[in-house]
Amino acid sequence: MIKLYGRGAYVINGKTILEESDTVTNEIAELTGKSIDKESARQNTISYSILQSHNMSNDTENLEIRFDSLTSHDITYVGIIETAIASGLKEFSMPYILTNCHNSLCAVGGTINEDDHAFALSAVKKYGGVYVPPNLAVIHQYNREMMAGCGKMILGSDSHTRYGALGTMAIGEGGGELAKQLLNKPYCIKMPEVVAVYLTGKPMKWVGPHDVALSIIGKVFRSGYVKNKVMEFIGDGVHNLDMEFRNGIDVMTTETTCLTSIWKTDAKTEEYLEIHNRKNDYKKLDSGEVAYYDGLIYVDLSKIKPVIALPFHPSNVYAIEDIKKNPYDILKYTQEKCMEQLDNKNIKIDLLSKIKDGNIYVEQGIIAGCAGGIYDNICAAADIMNGKSIGNEKFSMSVYPSSQPVYMELVKNGSIEKLMNSGVILRSACCGPCFGAGDTPANGELSIRHTTRNFANREGSKPIEEQIATVALMDARSIAATAVNKGKLTSAEEVSFTQTKKAYYFNSTIYSNRIKNCMGLADKTTELIEGPNIRPWPKMPSLPKNLLLKCIAYIDDEVTTTDELIPSGEASSYRSNPYRLAEFTLGRKVPQYVEKAKAIQKIELDRESGIHITKNQDIAKVIDILKNNGVKIDDIQNIGVGSTFFSKKVGDGSAREQAASCQKVLGGWANTALQYATKRYRSNLINWGIIPFITKNAEDIKLNDYIYIENIYGNLLNNQNEFKVYIIRDNKFIKANLYIDELTEEERDILISGSLINKNSN
Repeated sequence: MIKLYGRGAYVINGKTILEESDTVTNEIAELTGKSIDKESARQNTISYSILQSHNMSNDTENLEIRFDSLTSHDITYVGIIETAIASGLKEFSMPYILTNCHNSLCAVGGTINEDDHAFALSAVKKYGGVYVPPNLAVIHQYNREMMAGCGKMILGSDSHTRYGALGTMAIGEGGGELAKQLLNKPYCIKMPEVVAVYLTGKPMKWVGPHDVALSIIGKVFRSGYVKNKVMEFIGDGVHNLDMEFRNGIDVMTTETTCLTSIWKTDAKTEEYLEIHNRKNDYKKLDSGEVAYYDGLIYVDLSKIKPVIALPFHPSNVYAIEDIKKNPYDILKYTQEKCMEQLDNKNIKIDLLSKIKDGNIYVEQGIIAGCAGGIYDNICAAADIMNGKSIGNEKFSMSVYPSSQPVYMELVKNGSIEKLMNSGVILRSACCGPCFGAGDTPANGELSIRHTTRNFANREGSKPIEEQIATVALMDARSIAATAVNKGKLTSAEEVSFTQTKKAYYFNSTIYSNRIKNCMGLADKTTELIEGPNIRPWPKMPSLPKNLLLKCIAYIDDEVTTTDELIPSGEASSYRSNPYRLAEFTLGRKVPQYVEKAKAIQKIELDRESGIHITKNQDIAKVIDILKNNGVKIDDIQNIGVGSTFFSKKVGDGSAREQAASCQKVLGGWANTALQYATKRYRSNLINWGIIPFITKNAEDIKLNDYIYIENIYGNLLNNQNEFKVYIIRDNKFIKANLYIDELTEEERDILISGSLINKNSN
C-alpha cells in the first residue's frame, strides 16, 4: 500500500505522522510538551542539515553548494574536462572519480572508445583524480563502495547518481555543473522542498527493491509529487531492509524526477561502511523531534507485490498477478500507447503476440548495472534458479555484477556456479544494457530487465530504421522466476525457493592493484592523450541584441526524454566529438531536425561573417512582415538567427548535457515548452546558452513558426522574465508572450554570454 498525503506533514520522533491542519500545532504541543512553528520544524529534516552544511553562502534559501567529490563515466567526462579546460582549468579542485562503464565494450567506432579511456587516464595524472579502468565497476557501485559516507554530498554527471541509503546526498547533473565545481564555482539552487518517504512493515521474501521502487514511481511520476524535491526515507520500515535492498530502491528515485534522496542511517549502514573499510564515514542521521515535510509518501512494505513496468516508461506499473489475469486488455492498451509515442508508423509493435495459451512469454532476461547487478539481487536470483534450467529455446539471460569485488564474492559463495549451470551468461561490470549498448534483443522481441529505464530504443533498437524491441522492468527475483519457466512471465511469489543469507566480504585488493589514484598528486607536465575523435567545443556566439527563431520541430508527446533528444546506443561512442554527435540529434524522433537546423545555422554563420540575413528570401519576407506591422527594426544585422523546437514536457531521463549541447552545435538558441521535466535538463540548456522559454498554451507555437524577440539581450540584462514576441505564421503576424522561470544572476550571465564556456573565458 502506498498513500500520498495531500498536504504537508509533521513527523514526531520519526514515528507519529500528523498531516498539516489548522489544529496540528496544538496536537504537536500535546504530544511533545513543546510548541514549534513550521519553519523551525523544516530545519529538523536530515536534508536541511546536509544542505546547509555544504552551503557556502550566508543565505539559507539561495544555496551555493560545494560538494565533497565528483564522479563521471566515459560518455560524459571528456566533454566536462574539455569544458573546464576551455574555462581555465589548472587542477581538479576536489576528488574526481572517472569510471569507464558505459563504452567499456569498445564495440563501436574503431579505437575511439578506448581513446577516451586513454584520455581519462592522462587527465587524472595531469589534473589529479581517480581512474577506474573499464569493466572493473559501474560508476555508482564504485562510489557506494569507496566514496559515499554519512553527511556527504556527491555530484555526478549521470542522472542515477544516488547514494542516499548510505547517508550521502548525491545529485545527477549535466557536465556544466561539474565543470563549475572543478573551477571552484558553486552549485546554485534554491532550498528544495523535502518529501518524506515513510516506510513501515517488512517486504515478503519474493519482493525485491525494484518492486518497491517501481511501485513508488508508479504513484508519483505523473503527478509530479516529488519533482525537483528531496525524497527523505524515514520510518520503522527502514530497519527491516538490508543495505543492498535500500541501495536498489534509492538509485531508482531518479525516475520520480526528484532532485535527490537521503535516508536515515542505522547499525546496518555502519556495518556496510565497516565492511568497505570506511567505518569512520559513518554517523547517525535522523530527523529531529518534530520535522516538517512538504509532502509524505506512506509505504507499507508488507503490502508491496511483485510488479512489472511495461514499455515505454518506469511509471507504467502493474502488479504481475494483475497482468497475468488480464493480459490481452493490458497489453493491447500498452501497445496502442507505444505506437502513439513512435513517429514512424511503419513500425509495428506487437505485444499481443507475446500471449500464448493465456500466458505472456518474453524472449530475454537481464540483471545489470547500478540497480540490478548488486550483490543481494544476484544471490536471490541464483537461489531461485539453483538446479533449474532456462532451456535451449529462444529465451536467453545475462547477468552483469556491478563490480569485480561483487563478482568475486558471487564466485566464492557459489552463486555464479548456480547461474551458469542454469544457462545464464555472466558479463563484466558494464552499464550497456541500461542504455542500449549490450544484449540488444532481436526486432520485435520483449526483454525483461532489472535495469534503470525502459524508454523507447533504450535496449538498442532504432525506430527510425524500423527496428524496434521493447523492455519491461522487473525485479531480479521475478526475472529469475520467469527464466526457470523458460520465458513465461512469472512472479517470484509463484515459485518455491530457499533464500540463503550470504555474508559479503569486500576485497579492496582488486581495486588497489588496478585503480590509478592521483588525488593530490597532479603532474602538470603530463600531456593529455587525445585521439582523433576527441574534438574541442566549437566557438559559440554571445547572445545577440535581438533574436529570430524558427521552430523546426513540434513534439506533441506528453513527455520528451533526453534519449529522444540525443539517443543512446551507438551515438554514445561519439560523445567526445561535438560535431559528429550532433548528427544524431533527435534522429530517432524527428529525422529532419539536423538538416533543418543546419539550414538555419547557415544564415546565422553568414550574418556573423558580414552577409546580410535578408539574402535569404524567407528571412527577408519575415522582416518585411514585421516592419509592415509596426515592429521597429533599426539594424537588421543585430538580429541573430537560430532554431528552436516545441515540446510539451521536455528533459525527462538522463542527465546527459549533450541533449542540450548538440542543439547548440547546430545553431539552437532556445527551447519552448509547457514545462521542463527536470531541473538538470533546464540547467544543461542554460549552461550551453540555450534559452528555456515557457509558453502557457501548446497552441501558441506551431511548426515552421518564426518567432521574433526584440531586445532579448537588454531584457535579460534587466532581469525580465516575460517577453513579448512576434510570430510569423503562414505570412500572418501574431502577438504572443513567452516566459522564463526565475533565473539566478549567474544563469542570466551565462545566457547573455552564450554559454558557460564563454562566460568563464571572458
